[in-house]
Amino acid sequence: MSPVEPAGTTAPHGTVERLTGLVAALRDHGFGIGTGETVDAGHALEAVGFTDRERVREALAATLLHGERQRPVFDRVFDLYFPLGGGNDADSGRPALDGTAADLAELRERLAAALAADDGAALAQLAAEAVGGFGGYGSGPDTDGWSSYQTLSRLRPETLLARVREARRSEEPEFADRLLDEEIRRRIEAFRERVRTEARRRVAERQGRDRVARRAVAGTADGVDFLLAGRAQLDELRRTVRPLARKLATRLAARRRRAARGEIDLRRTLRRSLSTGGVPVRPVLRRRRPGRPELVLLCDVSGSVAGFAQFTMLLVQALHDQFSRVRVFAFVNRVDEVTGLIARGAEDPAGLGDRILAEAELTGWHGQSDYGTALGEFADRYAEAVGPRTVLFVLGDARTNRADPNLAALKRVADRARRVHWLNPEQPSLWGTGDSEAPAYAEIVDMRPCRNARQLGALIGRLLPV
Repeated sequence: MSPVEPAGTTAPHGTVERLTGLVAALRDHGFGIGTGETVDAGHALEAVGFTDRERVREALAATLLHGERQRPVFDRVFDLYFPLGGGNDADSGRPALDGTAADLAELRERLAAALAADDGAALAQLAAEAVGGFGGYGSGPDTDGWSSYQTLSRLRPETLLARVREARRSEEPEFADRLLDEEIRRRIEAFRERVRTEARRRVAERQGRDRVARRAVAGTADGVDFLLAGRAQLDELRRTVRPLARKLATRLAARRRRAARGEIDLRRTLRRSLSTGGVPVRPVLRRRRPGRPELVLLCDVSGSVAGFAQFTMLLVQALHDQFSRVRVFAFVNRVDEVTGLIARGAEDPAGLGDRILAEAELTGWHGQSDYGTALGEFADRYAEAVGPRTVLFVLGDARTNRADPNLAALKRVADRARRVHWLNPEQPSLWGTGDSEAPAYAEIVDMRPCRNARQLGALIGRLLPV
């Protein structure tokens, strides 16, 4: 791609490097951006020019993004590669803040006025001054780094709500208090995000944009580690179940159409080739028998792995039309079938976990997970659920709390099933540490790391038979 320098404007230095760096960082966060889209982004920059930074932002978003959920991550990465110019103390004409109490009080006064006026330029300048004056830490010649948390904890913009409310009420008394408070909170949160952006920009100048884009920018919900996801992130993940299921269903249907053609029947192909001098011009294919596999889930729903199990249950339920039969079993230290609860859980996915724990018999005399007891009970009570057409997915971290792992029970189940895949939400470096029996189970069944929804979708799309 040639440098993009539209007539009448001046392209920022290293525009091509900035664009390709932006694309690479977005790919690291799981964005599917191809070469053609990157070229389109270059043409978009050529069309809009560089005089208006927000037009540049919108042009790149329109050409690179595939959905609105990607926008928050895109905005944070964009701010690193195309930072706002003039955001330093020298440009403001004010002396740099030295972090004193007087400076802090004066900055808060100016911040309250800017929030009341909703002055975007002033708020951007105040964010830069706040990070420069109160966000530095370390013992280097200037500073060892910049912290948005430290800046916001000292500035405390959320405490300015009452002051801004009074200023706004005097200008527009017809505003209802509730609507006014919501608008002020929105402005304060936007300012907090400006501070975070400014801190990342300063860190990027020292450590490099690529490194900060990978490590300091939170990714989309489908890239969040299941074991680290909070309630809000799990709620966001549940909203992605249906779109992900539709994508996987389309992929499975395409694989099924290709597989329906069957493999080459060598004997019949050679016989037919006799009429063409031994050249197999028209291969003969074995026709596959129609039929969809059966799917069984065996899920640990205890502790931190519960969110991983619940998301997978909802995803499989959304895919149930792709299989001849789907059955779901949950356990802590006892096993119970929860297929019916999952079907009803599609209407209230956020309450699925509580409903399973309340209505299913999953615990005995203690509440800790016990894989050995659960596997033994599954092999004894639900052996009929697993047969030659069954693909079994076991979901859990394989941490037995020092109890017997009962490898023999897992072997009995694996011998009955067509295939067994164990999806472990822990990173492989932790397998075998502490009370983890993952290496022992991995000798019997196929165990794969599955740490986020993106990996889960890829694994299910690849491992499920057709």
